[in-house]
Amino acid sequence: MPRWFNTAGPCQPDIHYMLPATVRLPLIKRLIQQRGYFIIHAPRQVGKTTAMLALAQELTESGQYTAIMVSAEVGAPFPKAVSKAERAMLGSWRLSAEVRLPEALQPPDWGQADEGNQIKQGLQRWAIASPRPLVVFIDEIDALWDDALIAVLRQLRDGYPNRPKGFPHSLALIGLRDVRDYKVASGGSDRLNTSSPFNIKVESFTLRNFTLEEVSSLYAQHTQETGQPFTDEAVNHAFDLTQGQPWLVNALARQAVEVIAPDGVTPITAEHFEQAKEILIQRQDTHLDSLAERLREPRIRQIVEPILAGQRFGDIPQDDRRYAVDLGLLTRDPMGGLTIANPIYREVIPRVLASGPQDSLPSIQPSWLKPDGALDSDKLPSAFLSFWRQHGEPLLRSAPYHEIAPHLVLMAFLHRVVNGGGTLEREYAIGRDRMDFCLRYGDVTLGMELKVWRDNRPDPLKSGLEQLDSYLSGLGLDQGWLVIFDRRSDIGPIAERTTTEFATTANNRSITVIRG
Repeated sequence: MPRWFNTAGPCQPDIHYMLPATVRLPLIKRLIQQRGYFIIHAPRQVGKTTAMLALAQELTESGQYTAIMVSAEVGAPFPKAVSKAERAMLGSWRLSAEVRLPEALQPPDWGQADEGNQIKQGLQRWAIASPRPLVVFIDEIDALWDDALIAVLRQLRDGYPNRPKGFPHSLALIGLRDVRDYKVASGGSDRLNTSSPFNIKVESFTLRNFTLEEVSSLYAQHTQETGQPFTDEAVNHAFDLTQGQPWLVNALARQAVEVIAPDGVTPITAEHFEQAKEILIQRQDTHLDSLAERLREPRIRQIVEPILAGQRFGDIPQDDRRYAVDLGLLTRDPMGGLTIANPIYREVIPRVLASGPQDSLPSIQPSWLKPDGALDSDKLPSAFLSFWRQHGEPLLRSAPYHEIAPHLVLMAFLHRVVNGGGTLEREYAIGRDRMDFCLRYGDVTLGMELKVWRDNRPDPLKSGLEQLDSYLSGLGLDQGWLVIFDRRSDIGPIAERTTTEFATTANNRSITVIRG
């Protein structure tokens, strides 16, 4: 049977290319031997469920344990009705056991128990009846919240001293977040902010992304089965784009071998992966759509907004910064600072945020195009100035992130320019109050820098010219745009203050300065 690159749900080894499931969780078996209770938290679609299903099967087949992965998700509709949540979960767990375990290892009758004790009693009966030590991995634990979540955590803690004879030998809670971020509605907070009432954990760790070598190994499986090769440049480019994020690694390859070059013969190149990247970003598949949804959360906004604006973080709580990393949205660079996790996310985030202003744009005649469809870069500044004078104020009000509203409006306009015929790349410079753009359309490459003039700050023209000079040097260009948005509180309307002028950098690069 042929195998495929998987982008939906847990991998199945008979139909999906996959790496050894537990290679990224080297400490787990030792924790299980130590009768440990632990947390595994990682972003969606990095392989948590795949890894734990495979590990449970491996442990059971070893003859040493009764091991199973179950889910808490069916209890989610009952946050205040603890008994209903307990019964839903126990019913789901029995059905999973019937499929995943031999009959002799399946749970006995759960029996009757009072509300708030059903999970404890069920696991206790199963541990006592099992001929082997019982190991339970509870997936989607953070789908629970409020009373149901607290009740489950307290029952696990209460039964913990009875292991291994009267409670699971080892147990793991698996979800997106560490236990401190599980959702509750008590004490004026929507988070636990502590490991209690699960202070019995011995470890809390995450599932890392693929390494470059692992990406190469995964792609090599396709080559071995079909003969279709991936060039070394392509593999390196896929890793650069994804930084090893498993869903993205698989999704790029799936687009490349099934949509762009489906003949099974054509070598997959870096250009194929560039095309695949654009397809994924334009389609906004579930993975990217759920990522975009996080941008609405105040905890995430307070971090992402200054990154996009090129500003330094304010006094953001450590838990909030760690939460953004746990979600896979951000990562720490080698110098210890926070940055967007990978280039694809860096493309998705501003596009999502700019989609509101972009959808609000009126019909614009493409006066920046020549009769043959090529980009006329000389006409583009006047086209933007006309657009900005007429539509700038209402579009700024519609932008979802106030501090970067000018950035989003400019991006919306530029996306309209490149629509179907070019690309727009962005770079953020944290702490330097800038965003850089590279617009590519046919034979035209245009480098731009956006600066914001804020209250009690000097005119950013001088620093902008210096920074743009360096950016254009990296692009190999001798001209570009410097766009300065004036956000000071004592200035006139946009239509009156929007101007254009020309300047020269220290290295004699010609700059069009647009003030708005």
